[in-house]
Amino acid sequence: MAEVENPDPVDPTDPGESTASARELSRFSRLDPPMSPREAIVEVRIRAPTRGNRRLERFLEAVNADSHVKALWHVSAVNASRRLGLTDHSWVHIQIVLNIGLRLARLLFRRGISPSVTADYGMSDHDAEVVIAAACLFHCVGMSIHRNDHERYSLFLTADRLGSLLEGVYEEPEQTVIVSEAMHAIIGHRSRGGEPFTVEAGILRVADALDMARGRSRMEFEAGRLDIHSISAYAIEDVKISPGQDRAVRVEIAMSNSAGIYQVDELLANKLRGSGLEEHIEVIARIDAEHEKRLLTVFRI
Repeated sequence: MAEVENPDPVDPTDPGESTASARELSRFSRLDPPMSPREAIVEVRIRAPTRGNRRLERFLEAVNADSHVKALWHVSAVNASRRLGLTDHSWVHIQIVLNIGLRLARLLFRRGISPSVTADYGMSDHDAEVVIAAACLFHCVGMSIHRNDHERYSLFLTADRLGSLLEGVYEEPEQTVIVSEAMHAIIGHRSRGGEPFTVEAGILRVADALDMARGRSRMEFEAGRLDIHSISAYAIEDVKISPGQDRAVRVEIAMSNSAGIYQVDELLANKLRGSGLEEHIEVIARIDAEHEKRLLTVFRI
């Protein structure tokens, strides 16, 4: 990855992190014996670089001490992976999306893209990071209820919990602003009917789609679910996020097979095009396969 000034200690796009995540996800396979809820959440701890943001530090400490939130992540993972055979919605996904979201935010803010809480409320970049973190942590807890319309279910689960987690971090009326902005970002990550109109919501939308690095699709594919979704996801080898030149962010995606184009164009591109960040993020996908007949070598968004 290109060098980044003061690089984040947790790199969500690092292959080693993705491999570890794949091992962690084996607990949700239909073939493995179930774990008790208490056993499943005992080692769950979200890590992310806070870069001196004390509000973000206190918020993450509160989340990591909350068994209720961890239980929601676990039930979401059981529903998505064990029962439906879908992609990961566990705390592993949450941590990866959080780290990608913060990385995108810091690259964007560094290039002068102002977060919406600054433009509209006069708050700081640090406050925007708390909004992004809250949205990332709660964006798919609605999977604990149902896959269909899970973004909407995530809203009332978030409204029921987020305020208490922000006690001691914000007072009113700022706390209500943070909660409201986070909930807008949550509904804004759905594919249709919840288009984001804040920078923070756009960041969550793109970060969620970028959880596609090597190892993240193994469960669906190796369980025998062979369709365009699982095959295209399996073709994604690596994702790198770095500062761009013409644009604030450069995303480079390495693919082992041209089937990965579906993942990039149909899923990521659709999320990016509706994010409001299209002018600031460049995506380049390359195919690196010795034995495949190449119909194209580079694909750009």
